[in-house]
Amino acid sequence: MRMLVLLSIFAFGSFLIAQEPKPLTPAETKASFLKMLDRPKVKIEVDLGAPKKKGDLIEESLSFPSEKNQQVPVLVLRPDYKLEEVERRPCVILLHGTGGNKESQRPWMEEFAKLGFVAVAIDARYHGERSGGKRGSEAYVEAITKAWQAPAGQAHEHPWFYDTCWDLWRLLDYLETREDVDAKRIGMIGISMGGIQTWMAAACDDRVAAAAPLIAAQSLKWSLDNEKWQGRANTIKATHLAAAMDLGEKEVNSKVCRELWAKIVPGITAEFDCPNMLPLFAPRPLFIANGELDPNCPIEGARLAIQATEKAYRAKDAKDKLEAHIAAGVAHKVTDEQHKACTEFMVKWLKPR
Repeated sequence: MRMLVLLSIFAFGSFLIAQEPKPLTPAETKASFLKMLDRPKVKIEVDLGAPKKKGDLIEESLSFPSEKNQQVPVLVLRPDYKLEEVERRPCVILLHGTGGNKESQRPWMEEFAKLGFVAVAIDARYHGERSGGKRGSEAYVEAITKAWQAPAGQAHEHPWFYDTCWDLWRLLDYLETREDVDAKRIGMIGISMGGIQTWMAAACDDRVAAAAPLIAAQSLKWSLDNEKWQGRANTIKATHLAAAMDLGEKEVNSKVCRELWAKIVPGITAEFDCPNMLPLFAPRPLFIANGELDPNCPIEGARLAIQATEKAYRAKDAKDKLEAHIAAGVAHKVTDEQHKACTEFMVKWLKPR
């Protein structure tokens, strides 16, 4: 009998090993992410207001539909020229953090426009002009909570990071049609939430020639496994509190985070975690900036993502195209030094020849 039990345990263990899914290859990860977010495309019809002169720059306010019932507001700052007469220029997309809006990126945009770039910013889902008149991240958090509370098996939105990735891919479709944009020299810089959207969207779209996820590199899996999820959970605190109540928990804990994240950002602690996604950018130029004491992006998890990315760049003999800056003693903030280094990096790789 004892021998039969041992054989049964051995057989069951072998079964578990056999059933453990193999890690996806980089190509499979990219294809899987693109497939998960795919949805019907609608024709890009641009609603363009009259350009305005802002000092020695030109400002454009426009919008386009990224999908049915989703209009993406866009802000453009560029040098003063006639679109039909200008040569194609490099372009940089600037993405805001949680509770922000496209206007918050104006200082970066002005900086790049004065350097000869076409600078572009959008409002993320449920932010800015897409917030329904609500302030900060209120509409965003409400939308994420609604997605969590959708009945099991019912289709729902994915406003926490994922849906804005789709908007960014459609933005790239639009930028390819502009006569003043060199489609082979488009960069993307995102801060915090925008940085996460950058390492997601840019990693899976080769049209982004250079990228800079700022205070965004991390490992969501590491944060759960090591009880360092609090900073990330607090960015949408009300949603986590609602999930805890729905799950019968007295307070937010790692169990709540696991169940919530699995539904509203499926795969975020597995194949779509930063250590798996960020290396997909190799060998394109990539700039990473983090803070040593950032509670939203615990440095141990960030280092896992950076190390995986360094390995990918070494494998493609592209170490010179990767820069990682960790600010000692700094929390969730882009330092002036990191800002300057990021700008210089983009100019180096995208500046007009």
